[in-house]
Amino acid sequence: MTDQTSQNGNSDKGANVRPASPIEEPAAKRQRVEESAAAEASADPIATTQTSSSTQENSSANKVDDRDNREKGFAPIKKEYLIDVSEHRAEAGAQAEDANADDDAAEGRVQGDDRDGDGKRGKKKKAKGQNTERSFGKFDDALPLCNSRAFYPEFSPRDCRFGDRCRLCHDIRKYLAEGRRADAETFEGKCPVFVKYGWCPSGWKCRFVRSHMKEVEHEDGRKELVLVDNSGQDYGNPNKDTGADAAEGAETEDSRRGIVNVVPMSIKIDMNRKRLDFSDADKYIAWLDSVAKTNNKNHHRKKDQAEGDAAAAETTTTTTPTEDNRAQFVDPPFKPAEKRHLYFGPETPTLAPLTTQGNLPFRRLCVEMGCQLTYSEMALGMPLLQGVKADWTLMKAHESEIAPPAYSGKVPLYDNTRDLRFGAQISGSAHWVTTKAASALSRFCPHLRLIDLNCGCPIDMVYKSGGGSALLEAHGKLERMIRGMNAVSGEVPITAKIRMGVRSSRPTAPAVIERLAFGSKEHRERLGAPGCAAITLHGRSREQRYTKLADWGYIADCAALIRGYNEQRDALADTAADPDPSTLPASGRLFFLGNGDCYSHVDYQRHIEQARVDTVMIGRGALIKPWLFEEIEKGQYLDKSASERLTYIEKFVRYGLEAWGSDELGLGFTRRFLLEWLSFAHRYVPIGLLERLPPSINERPPAYRGRNDLETLMASPNYKDWIKISEMFLGPCHPGFQFMPKHKSNSYEAEG
Repeated sequence: MTDQTSQNGNSDKGANVRPASPIEEPAAKRQRVEESAAAEASADPIATTQTSSSTQENSSANKVDDRDNREKGFAPIKKEYLIDVSEHRAEAGAQAEDANADDDAAEGRVQGDDRDGDGKRGKKKKAKGQNTERSFGKFDDALPLCNSRAFYPEFSPRDCRFGDRCRLCHDIRKYLAEGRRADAETFEGKCPVFVKYGWCPSGWKCRFVRSHMKEVEHEDGRKELVLVDNSGQDYGNPNKDTGADAAEGAETEDSRRGIVNVVPMSIKIDMNRKRLDFSDADKYIAWLDSVAKTNNKNHHRKKDQAEGDAAAAETTTTTTPTEDNRAQFVDPPFKPAEKRHLYFGPETPTLAPLTTQGNLPFRRLCVEMGCQLTYSEMALGMPLLQGVKADWTLMKAHESEIAPPAYSGKVPLYDNTRDLRFGAQISGSAHWVTTKAASALSRFCPHLRLIDLNCGCPIDMVYKSGGGSALLEAHGKLERMIRGMNAVSGEVPITAKIRMGVRSSRPTAPAVIERLAFGSKEHRERLGAPGCAAITLHGRSREQRYTKLADWGYIADCAALIRGYNEQRDALADTAADPDPSTLPASGRLFFLGNGDCYSHVDYQRHIEQARVDTVMIGRGALIKPWLFEEIEKGQYLDKSASERLTYIEKFVRYGLEAWGSDELGLGFTRRFLLEWLSFAHRYVPIGLLERLPPSINERPPAYRGRNDLETLMASPNYKDWIKISEMFLGPCHPGFQFMPKHKSNSYEAEG
């Protein structure tokens, strides 16, 4: 079938966005390294492994792509858009590493790389790898306004509970004149949140406050500043009996429109002070521990026992301990077979859980473009149990994410009206941590499709603590985690995301899949299957990181193993190894998702048809071009013009202000996460500039110019150009704002 290409034109005249200031200079051009280090820059970073041998480097540098006689690893850009960079070699050096950056930080909560240390003498090394200790500066008001004044009319404030001891500003006029920067002039000076909802939860702190405030003159001649509220709500009403404590202690984001899974601060405080009741989880954890001890004892029986004694011991250990353990614990209210039914299919392309970049505004943008299933950023189990605000914030979702996903045809037992798009992902290093975390999530987050256990995070801190990809070699612990989470998560199904293995030379995915599907032989006989509802396989090992292509052949082999799941169940029927049917997944089957290097609708369909996975999880491809989901839905390439792409950036900014606020902090957070996204989005090479399709996510572009200045600007790897784009919608940066990209090749150690 011939792929159709939608050409949207090369001109960006008449763009419907209003930048704060016109583009005064063209962007920094992408530039190609042609130095003595050309071997490193031109060697195929995916198909080959870098070596220290100069002979091997030189030979790899001369490899040619058979399709068009180009050097391998470079995007096939049309000649008329290429730039002669012979005069710009020095400037290009720091930028050439960008296209092959290690993107593993998008899979873990923490960033770290032991290779970043600079403990050796000698020549200074070129900046590579991850920036492990990034600082974003301080962007707050010069004179912070007290919350007892932040949302109320000038003459009707709440009583400040700190009284004369409060060091914050209580004079609204002084705050507006001296305590903050002038109103932002973007969006025509109108607050996007107020325009949409008729009120603004940022109150007087809003950077667009003059668009929703007025001065009222009373009969006695006094003039009072008041906030405008066109929503019909009681927002800002001084006569509303809420109490000063409630007004001062409330989190403004708790009242933001369209946001779900908001956990009250009182619950987080109770978690932090260990006041919450986890007795059900504690009982199940103790039960699992006792079963594990019994199995361990049975495993180490003496082999020199008499045959009769061995038979008696076997009877005792397979019957009596089970009865004893089950007598100590009442069956959980939900077994895996009684949970909500899931569905994954070709019509449900899925956005991967992405740390930092997979935030609420970005997920909302992807859903708008056709993404059917989303995941939270990975939250750590222990901080969740400690009530840490940052981790619970990751569980928030937009109302568009709780709508049912699309599906076609009839699926047995599946009720689409009860389904939703948003799932949570957590990580932990002990079964008691993940079990209690799953219990807390199911209790306090009512809008969760599933809870996914991360078994693939490659980041050192997570791995060395025993979580993430370390679970791929700790099958017993992994099984206990899934069983414990399943027992206490109510109707919310439990899934897992894994890698091929820890080491490339020893892939372990088939053994892990079998363990997740059926459980160990001993546990299968006693407890049934763990009840994992779905498994996602990333086609790389922890050791590989992003230095090689995802192995979809290996994913296909594992998909065949999953397809044999029901056959294995049938083979085990009427035997001692037959798992309890009530412990099997509610949908009656184990769903399987593939993950890795999907960058076009052609890639997506090929993986569905050839690897025969249920659906494909998309990570970096969506970060580089979120309209990939639209391409999948329409089955064609979409040549998005620069003005269209700028419109998506404007939408992200609007969604960010709604999620994080339109005050100084909200603008700072929105700018920071926009820049994080642009660190991926600038890698996009427009379809209209390529000589052949499909594009490859791992091909770096040579130095090129866009079809206009805006397209060239959006392709710049210089983070200063990204800041220039952010200023089109957020105005000038706060003097204290700083930004350092995750990858050092984009860093210039300068403030925004």
